[in-house]
Amino acid sequence: MKSVYDQHDIWGLLFVFNIENTRDEAREELIVSKNINDDEELAQLFDALVRPEFFSYNLKERDVLVYTLRYFLETGDDFNYVFSNMVAYFDDDVKDQRQFMRVLLNCLERYQAEHHA
Repeated sequence: MKSVYDQHDIWGLLFVFNIENTRDEAREELIVSKNINDDEELAQLFDALVRPEFFSYNLKERDVLVYTLRYFLETGDDFNYVFSNMVAYFDDDVKDQRQFMRVLLNCLERYQAEHHA
């Protein structure tokens, strides 16, 4: 049976960046302080905000997120669904949506490895 991958799952994980998320000035300031087009600063932002959200999911849900990201990166998807449905606190537009998702995938894989170590 083939698994069905849905970019809505990725959007849900990234909701921590959405302006519709509960107002939190410290979180907003952290988001705008980072250059989201710099891989290192983006990874720092993911570590601070996405990591706790990721671990609020159960193991199966975390695995699905990793597989979903990997699937859409391997198929060459541009992730327009995720970015067109997200109004984020980012100061700049994401210049390379696929690179943004590659950094996210690397972080999620690192979190999983740390958790299983």
